[in-house]
Amino acid sequence: MGYRALVVDKQGDDFTVAPKELSEADLPAGDVTIKVEWSSINYKDGLALSPTGRVLRSYPMVPGVDLAGTVVDSKDSRFAKGSAVVVTGYDVGVAHPGGFAELARIPADWVMPLPEGLTTKEAMALGTAGMTAAMSVEALEHNGLQPGQGPVIVAGSTGGVGSTAVSMLAQLGYTVAASTGKASEHDFLRSLGATEILSREDVSAESNRPLESERWAGAVDPVGGATTAYLIRTMKYGSSIALSGLTGGNAVATTVFPFILRGVNLLGIDSVMCPMAKRQRIWARMGKDLKPKGLLDSIAVETDLDGVAAVCAQILSGKVKGRTLVRLS
Repeated sequence: MGYRALVVDKQGDDFTVAPKELSEADLPAGDVTIKVEWSSINYKDGLALSPTGRVLRSYPMVPGVDLAGTVVDSKDSRFAKGSAVVVTGYDVGVAHPGGFAELARIPADWVMPLPEGLTTKEAMALGTAGMTAAMSVEALEHNGLQPGQGPVIVAGSTGGVGSTAVSMLAQLGYTVAASTGKASEHDFLRSLGATEILSREDVSAESNRPLESERWAGAVDPVGGATTAYLIRTMKYGSSIALSGLTGGNAVATTVFPFILRGVNLLGIDSVMCPMAKRQRIWARMGKDLKPKGLLDSIAVETDLDGVAAVCAQILSGKVKGRTLVRLS
């Protein structure tokens, strides 16, 4: 069985990204063979397609950290032929051939049945970014966040994590503030439920003050860097920041004062190696109360395998809003 895949290769200084025709013999070891219907493009995929991204652990590699589709063959009794499944994270798309292909073979322990309330297309409109947003919301709730406590700020709000987090929080009844570097996307953010919009400069300005006025009851932060430092200084007493990304940098300049004087909590969010039981719980909520309204209409756009490289270049330069689906079949 032949199939089409996007292949990234590096031989010395020669770095290539191109769709190729592969055969079933090119598939890796694994228990579950999946006809991929949809994948999606995440920031990590952008890095995978960059010669300086440093996320791929071997070459050649089929990137794509997300996929959803139908089982065509399974050596594991948990997954019957014809059943719909979702795969995100683990080593998929970085050390194990991933979702930018019409066919994938995956270890069974990385595979999850398609959650109730979602189609394979909707699952990939969420993908790793949506899962990260949902994990962030749940972590904030677990640490005491409730509607009515004050505004919750979402940084990098036009990106994949940010846009889905804005929608999730708004429909749960939270007052949502959104920060963005894209002045042209204020209407988009308001359509998702944001009631206050801040510029990137507002939330990344440096300050010599260890503490500033208490503003935020909670924060979803896929940005890092100076934005995280700003959030730490401006959180309300006992509030939490769910930190999941580094698009704004991996170093944070802060002091201990917000933590020891205001009891601020910094919560790390990792969707890659998230245990399967927690993963399934999060995804079940994404098919129910955390499913963004108008997901396919307002947040997601589509491309095909030939369009992936261009979108990956745009995502690294901050020019992509919402989620980009990759149509495989």
